[in-house]
Amino acid sequence: MKNNIILSSSPHLHTRESVRKIMWAVVLSLLPAGAAGVYLFGISAFWILAAGIVSALVTEGVIQALSRKKISLSDGSAFLTGLLLAYNLPPDIPLWLPVLGSFFAVAVGKQIFGGLGQNIFNPALVGRVFLMASWPKYMTTFTKPLAYDAITQATPLALLKEHKLMEHISYLDLFLGKRGGCIGEVCIAVLVAGALFLLIKGYISWHIPFSYIFTVGLLTYVFGPNGIASGDWLFHILSGGLILGAFFMATDYVSSPLTHRGQLIFGMGCGFITAVIRLWGGYPEGVSYAILIMNAATPIIDRYTKNRIYGV
Repeated sequence: MKNNIILSSSPHLHTRESVRKIMWAVVLSLLPAGAAGVYLFGISAFWILAAGIVSALVTEGVIQALSRKKISLSDGSAFLTGLLLAYNLPPDIPLWLPVLGSFFAVAVGKQIFGGLGQNIFNPALVGRVFLMASWPKYMTTFTKPLAYDAITQATPLALLKEHKLMEHISYLDLFLGKRGGCIGEVCIAVLVAGALFLLIKGYISWHIPFSYIFTVGLLTYVFGPNGIASGDWLFHILSGGLILGAFFMATDYVSSPLTHRGQLIFGMGCGFITAVIRLWGGYPEGVSYAILIMNAATPIIDRYTKNRIYGV
């Protein structure tokens, strides 16, 4: 009897984990942040989340059907893209914005490259940047939390950029989400809990998020408003979308480096760009742009940080 030898490309790994399991685990870790967003901003936040998710699922299903590919909605990637896109939106925008944003995220940010595993940019951030460039007024109007009558409130980073930061915004307020911001980014407490779950399960490693956050903290402390080493680094870490971006979007398997060395470089690059935009740019937040720019640099980082081949 002849033994057949099967040749296939690396990696040759045996594991109980699967793309589907990992994607739904990430979704599970993010659900508390969505629940917190709905609690803080009201039922409008729920409908934005629902619209973003449904639009992403429909877009992926239609494109796969038209291209005669296997319908793979059950793998959770489209659901996660729609969820993350909605998490990056203000809580009181028209519902057509998350619908259009998720369509763009899946169609242009993902499927145009060939689908899951082939996109070079984080799809949810592609959708968000598209909406920001097209409808900046909607994307920069935020609602005051726990005031369910659409009272607007600037984000802490916007107030800091305009030198109008209110002294009564405490670190605890920032940690618990009592501030203006996007639906899924404001409550740091539940985001940290979700991130710890992913770290403990081994679905993400510490290299990207910790190097990202450390770099932002260091640079915003060193280049403070009152001279060297006068910055409020903790304020910068707890404000904006840094925690959401560092743990749940910068760690995307497809668009981030493969090696730990590469991931540290990637995280530091994200942190550097984020800090530069926050400190000297015209826009108060830079997380989305930083991650997308470093996504583009990922192939170069992989090329120069690849592991040495055994025996060579």
